[in-house]
Amino acid sequence: MPQVESHITMRAPLALVWELAQDVQKFPDIMPDLDMVRVLERQQLTPVTTRVISEWHGRIKQLNRRLDWTEEDIWNSEDHTCRFWQLMGDWSEYRGEWSFVEEGDGTAAHLKVEYRFEIPLVGAVMQKVVQKLVQQNSDEMLQRLRAEAERRTQAGPV
Repeated sequence: MPQVESHITMRAPLALVWELAQDVQKFPDIMPDLDMVRVLERQQLTPVTTRVISEWHGRIKQLNRRLDWTEEDIWNSEDHTCRFWQLMGDWSEYRGEWSFVEEGDGTAAHLKVEYRFEIPLVGAVMQKVVQKLVQQNSDEMLQRLRAEAERRTQAGPV
């Protein structure tokens, strides 16, 4: 199964980055290919783990195609990770993990996505295009998360 990974370091505190990453409903504000993310369910499983079910609606402009899915996320505030996977939707398979680690006076973020996206009558060349797009999207998501976290850090307390 294809896999992409993205890493970035932000000049922002871990607590702020963690808070921003969990606010998935605001991702369309920073991600141009996302039309909507809606949280359907949020459940505190343990004192350190939260389960979130969310509905995602996006588009792949290059393929002139909509992409919709529902995913389950398990956010662990003790080790600052989120494991996620598709429950239903347009991906053949979709899962991954976010992780956040304090690094000096900033935060290092890592995103790993494993996926399978099958398009009928489309061969290996298009699979390479899809992999490139998933990589670009993952990189851009972390870059935009960094920009927002650093903007808020520079702005200081409200």
